[in-house]
Amino acid sequence: MQRYKRLALKLWLMRDSRGQDLIEYALIVGFIAVAAGALIPGITTTMRSIFERMSGMLENSANQQ
Repeated sequence: MQRYKRLALKLWLMRDSRGQDLIEYALIVGFIAVAAGALIPGITTTMRSIFERMSGMLENSANQQ
C-alpha cells in the first residue's frame, strides 16, 4: 500500500507542461500576424490571397475524395 501512495504522490508532483510551449508559440505567431496586418496595410491583401488559395486547395482536395 505504501508503494501505491508513493507512486500517486510522485504522479501528483509531476506536472506535465510539454504542450504549454506549443500553445505559447502559436499565440505569439498569431499576435504577430494580427499586428502586422494592422500596421502594414499592404500585407492584409497578400495574407487574404494566401489564405484564399489555401482554402481553395483544401476544398478541391476534399471534393476529389
